[in-house]
Amino acid sequence: MTCTQFFGATLRSWVAWLLLLCCTADAHAASCGNLLNREIPRLQDEKPQNLCQYAGKVVLVVNTASYCGFTSQYKGLETLYARYRERGLVVLGFPSNDFGGQEPGNNQEIASFCANTFGVKFPMFTKTRVSPAAGTALSPLYAELRQRTGSSPRWNFHKYLISRDGATVLSFSSDIEPDDQALVEGIEKLLAAH
Repeated sequence: MTCTQFFGATLRSWVAWLLLLCCTADAHAASCGNLLNREIPRLQDEKPQNLCQYAGKVVLVVNTASYCGFTSQYKGLETLYARYRERGLVVLGFPSNDFGGQEPGNNQEIASFCANTFGVKFPMFTKTRVSPAAGTALSPLYAELRQRTGSSPRWNFHKYLISRDGATVLSFSSDIEPDDQALVEGIEKLLAAH
């Protein structure tokens, strides 16, 4: 084999590999659906994360706050995550200062509070506007959740439960605790559906 043949074969292999990689990424994004197909910075380091990494899981989306009467729900959310993680549940936390100014800290302060006070291990994202009163600053994820359910957060710790295929989205108000029978039954039902 000559050098020209060797480099030509190597170049063709690299091109084929890149095409396969692009097609796989496109297929993954297509299977993700519109609801999760978006990038949001992670709370701890503000590195963009594509929510498509949670496609195929049952997703519980929660807007959180550090200084709220419902803040103790972090413990219950972490318990849910630990209990059902192996079966395919992921809890996604979105700190928000939209209600009562109860999340005034910066992203690093919020991350420290969540880890040190409640041992939160489920994925958390940077501060997010979740109230329709945010106008054009409203998170596109929350805008779509509202559109799909007809329900918007009225306070901190509102919960949206999303099926593995993203076709079903259920809404639970802030006063529904993480161990509430209706929420747990909803999680178990969606986990059982394949």
